[in-house]
Amino acid sequence: MNRQSQPLLQVENLRVSVDDRPVVKGISFSLAEREILAVVGESGSGKTLAMRSLINLLPKNIHYQADCMTFDGQNVRHLTDDALRAVRGAGIGMVFQEPMTSLNPAMTIGRQLDEGLALHTSLTRMARKEKIIAMLERVGLNDAPSLLHRYPHEFSGGMRQRVMIASVMLPEPRLIIADEPTTALDVLVQHEVMSLMLSLTAEKGSAVILISHDLSMVANYATRIMVMEQGELVEQNESHALLARPQHPYTRRLLDALPTRKAPANRQTLLAAAPVITLNDIVIEYRGRKVWFKPASVTQAVRGVSFSIRAGETVALVGASGSGKTTLGKLIAGMLTASSGSLAFNGQPLENASSAQRRAWRLACQMIQQDPWSSLNPRMKIAQLLEEPLLLVAGMTRAARQQRVRQVLDEVGLEPMFLTRYPHQLSGGQRQRVAIARAIIRHPAFIIADEPTSALDMTVQKQIMLLLKQLQQRYGFACLFITHDLGAVEQIADRIMVMENGVLVESGWSDEVLDHPQHDYTRRLLSCLPQLQPLGNGGYQRVSPSP
Repeated sequence: MNRQSQPLLQVENLRVSVDDRPVVKGISFSLAEREILAVVGESGSGKTLAMRSLINLLPKNIHYQADCMTFDGQNVRHLTDDALRAVRGAGIGMVFQEPMTSLNPAMTIGRQLDEGLALHTSLTRMARKEKIIAMLERVGLNDAPSLLHRYPHEFSGGMRQRVMIASVMLPEPRLIIADEPTTALDVLVQHEVMSLMLSLTAEKGSAVILISHDLSMVANYATRIMVMEQGELVEQNESHALLARPQHPYTRRLLDALPTRKAPANRQTLLAAAPVITLNDIVIEYRGRKVWFKPASVTQAVRGVSFSIRAGETVALVGASGSGKTTLGKLIAGMLTASSGSLAFNGQPLENASSAQRRAWRLACQMIQQDPWSSLNPRMKIAQLLEEPLLLVAGMTRAARQQRVRQVLDEVGLEPMFLTRYPHQLSGGQRQRVAIARAIIRHPAFIIADEPTSALDMTVQKQIMLLLKQLQQRYGFACLFITHDLGAVEQIADRIMVMENGVLVESGWSDEVLDHPQHDYTRRLLSCLPQLQPLGNGGYQRVSPSP
């Protein structure tokens, strides 16, 4: 067999163990040149460890074995460290999930990009600089020469991911491994980054392995899909065939977790309820630092926003990163002060309210943060975290507090054994349930849910969405659901508000906004949403978004 007919990558019976505990259990697969392979599974399925073993990018306590592991006709399983170092970057490049932690914060972007080129090419320093500038321009970054002297923290999340793609593409590898490359990005940047990465790989003739938990996203790009569950390869097929005729129960469960449209709200019932909060012409400004004799610059993060949210209603606030949606949430929660405009709680304006009225609002308004890992105190047990808000309830005995803690834990679907655990001993979905329990334990009138499902697996996302809907039906609180994920929006929202650059550009009932968007920005957001249409047999097929 000649080299041209051989697969670019061939793996047989790959096993990975952590401290002698098997986490990848004998998977086999191959990859052809220019092919795009998606590896899909929930957190802990072993997909990332399996792909990292291809270039032995594993911690010391993690070991792998394989009957066969060849790349470009070369057995990479038995390469020396120096030979394997030559394969990394020049042969197999890797785009990591979080560029902020994989880019060196102490080095300029220019130095970091030059490092890989100097290692894998014989180009002169000037030639490397020219190639770096051309690549930065190719990935859509303006004023590339000036960017070489900036540090990673000076870039937005989307810009950092573009820099990461540029660093991987500079040595022109034959295989790109992209590990959750768009998890933390909003839908517009996600679409741009994926399109950019795949267009660059197509130009260079590279193959791609996409690692993701988002089956709907990878279905738009991958030619073939592998599904992993608890270290085992349970199914693999061409993308269209796997979606249309899933064979394994786990694959069907992943497809069942895809977002589905919520039944239309009873508008008369919602409109009959009194507004819990009302914002009128809100402006929020940030002042920059004063430089010598120049006046401090002023940035308007929110400009003239007005809306109200009624009891029992869920309103989704949608927009790209930097649109001002989280800033509005912090204003409502009392964490920021508006430059102008008014905020009212139950019809009572808060700008001239007494300290007692403001305290009542702060207690009645609770926030579910995007990342429970950073919002839950790691030194406190779950019982302490849940009891803490109840300490503000006058006259509530310790026995009553403990009874309420056990009750709310049951309401969010967690067993009593979790009360004695710390946050790090819980999974991501379990921590988010604790965060929700902490928010509802005092029966608040208003809840702000800030990207509560963005970092969760699809099946866990569905569970959290269902939980929020059930709790709202039970307690009747109003909810502001802040997100960039339109798939999440259609599952839970009664109304949708769309923000762009601090301005509310569109607002309406969910079905009207999703099916008949009026603003160009809303249409752009919807055009980036992966479109999968259910079939009668439990499968799905891709459909083109409406123009």
